[in-house]
Amino acid sequence: MLRSFTLLLLSLLPLLPLSLSLPTGEHLGGTGSTNHSQLNIQQRDVNVGWQYGDWKIRGVNIGGWLVLEPFITPSLFQNTGNDNIVDEYTFCKLQNRGKAQAALRQHWDTWITESDFAAIAAAGLNHVRIPIGFWAYDVSGGEPYIQGAAAYLDRAIGWARNHGLKVMIDLHGAPGSQNGYDNSGRRGNALWATNSNNVLRTKNIIQSLSQKYSDSSYYQVVTALGLLNEPATYLNQQLLSTTRQYWYDAYGAARYPWASQGSGSKSGLVLVIHDGFQPLNTYNNYMSQPTYEDVMIDHHSYQIFDQPTNEWTWDQHIQGICQQSSTFDGSPLWLVNGEWTVASTDCALWLNGRGNGARYDGTLPGSSYVGDCSTKTGDGSSFSAEYKDFMQRFWDVQTQTYENHGQGWIYWTWKTENAAEWSYSAGMAGGWIPRDAWYHKYSIQQLCG
Repeated sequence: MLRSFTLLLLSLLPLLPLSLSLPTGEHLGGTGSTNHSQLNIQQRDVNVGWQYGDWKIRGVNIGGWLVLEPFITPSLFQNTGNDNIVDEYTFCKLQNRGKAQAALRQHWDTWITESDFAAIAAAGLNHVRIPIGFWAYDVSGGEPYIQGAAAYLDRAIGWARNHGLKVMIDLHGAPGSQNGYDNSGRRGNALWATNSNNVLRTKNIIQSLSQKYSDSSYYQVVTALGLLNEPATYLNQQLLSTTRQYWYDAYGAARYPWASQGSGSKSGLVLVIHDGFQPLNTYNNYMSQPTYEDVMIDHHSYQIFDQPTNEWTWDQHIQGICQQSSTFDGSPLWLVNGEWTVASTDCALWLNGRGNGARYDGTLPGSSYVGDCSTKTGDGSSFSAEYKDFMQRFWDVQTQTYENHGQGWIYWTWKTENAAEWSYSAGMAGGWIPRDAWYHKYSIQQLCG
């Protein structure tokens, strides 16, 4: 990891507030030349336009749009006629570039429109979390990615403004992949931490995003910036240590994005770090106030990505959420459950990657059969009344727990082609997600005792 910070830190000290003193081995960073309105930034300090810490986040992710995911839009991958196309990297690399570009443009134009944002607001939600990949801003070294998504992000922010929604921009994929998941842009090995240039590119993109979306044109619409989604720090020590350092470096780049231009102005954004799949108590005494301002931990609550949880009964799934309350209470920083679902199995087609099966029905290598997937996924027409009632209870226990013991929640995801148990919009249509996000059929006392 980059640790040669002395000269950079000395150059920044005159620009930083007196309260900011960085621990040894941690440094601020930033490059770039974007112009900004210093007066606007200085006047608002880090007043982001939403009272995080007081008001509850009720939101939904716009998944599978600006970062492709096979399980959300399987037809986009099936239409390529190439089984080796498993992520956005191979989507752009392993087919005719013109065909890929046309397919992406059509997808961007149609998968999410302003009518979706109107429906999100009408459902009583107040936030949208929008994933985007690094390649929307930086393609180099022979990377095959096709650019164009950045303009659609700006379009979506305009829709959010029109409908009174707040936007959390989330950097979902980093060079080299921070987790090896298809939702990072490139499935396979997590190589982000193995090359310091990958980390530097990521930090510079974050700085550019902070510069742009702190501008008065976006102020109080874009209120939060996710510095990197789901770094798989459980994989190895290098990835863990690099990520822990990166949070400090990316904080500096995002909170003081004009430092290299001689300005100590602060960005008006909440800065969001993912927990890296580590226990929340590992963040005790980490990025604490007042040195670090408006930092939020993003925790993702899923109970389906291992064999034991696929074997849980519905009541066990509900109690599994109830038992997390004290853990969430112990979070040392603001905590948002930024991804979660009412799905209780991994049955959705290609949820575990294109070409891979499911643990629940034993079709994923190394798994063992639990039950029939045909009644647990699809368009929802085969869902029993009992299954729908469970999903409603699962919805109620999660939303109430995440609000009562954290800053709130952001559901994954707004829509899918054929995995209704993952789709917020399908859940409203099917009756297991309420049409008003405030409503609960079952109280937390009924569900948790």
